[in-house]
Amino acid sequence: MRHGKKVNHLGRKTAHRKAMLANMACSLIEHKRINTTVAKAKALKQFVEPLITKAKAENNITAEKGTHNRRIVFKNLRDKYAVTELFGAVAEKVGDRPGGYTRIIKLGNRLGDNADMAMIELVDFNELYNAGKPKKKTTRRSRRGGGKKEEEKTEVPAVAPTEKAEAQTDVENVTDDSEE
Repeated sequence: MRHGKKVNHLGRKTAHRKAMLANMACSLIEHKRINTTVAKAKALKQFVEPLITKAKAENNITAEKGTHNRRIVFKNLRDKYAVTELFGAVAEKVGDRPGGYTRIIKLGNRLGDNADMAMIELVDFNELYNAGKPKKKTTRRSRRGGGKKEEEKTEVPAVAPTEKAEAQTDVENVTDDSEE
């Protein structure tokens, strides 16, 4: 039974796994997308998303918080250029996103060992995938009935009876002509 065993060990000791995830996260931040196996991509997603959340501007309002978050991220990444990129360009791009900063796209199987391959990428940096979609509204809706829906309901029946009345008069005209 694997109760409470949340971490995928990826067939490595702890130090090797942490070093590998740190290197993969630095590559992801630098290149904005990398190809790897599906299992490593899922592990990397769990590793890198909290770091991106710490890099967002709303979490670094004061200098003390910003410095503290940089030190925490540097402890995990171990690369000052990746930390600079993360707190600069990446944090600016994902500032309004509430979560889900990465996307995993499955690519098929690797030729040598038939391993499931995937591409993991930062969502906001893929211009081709996001080009066709308009930006979503950031407003929240309440659970109660909104004013918009009631207005739409009243407008629709007002138009429909006039069309129906015109159609009935045409039918009456046709029936009168046929009686004569």
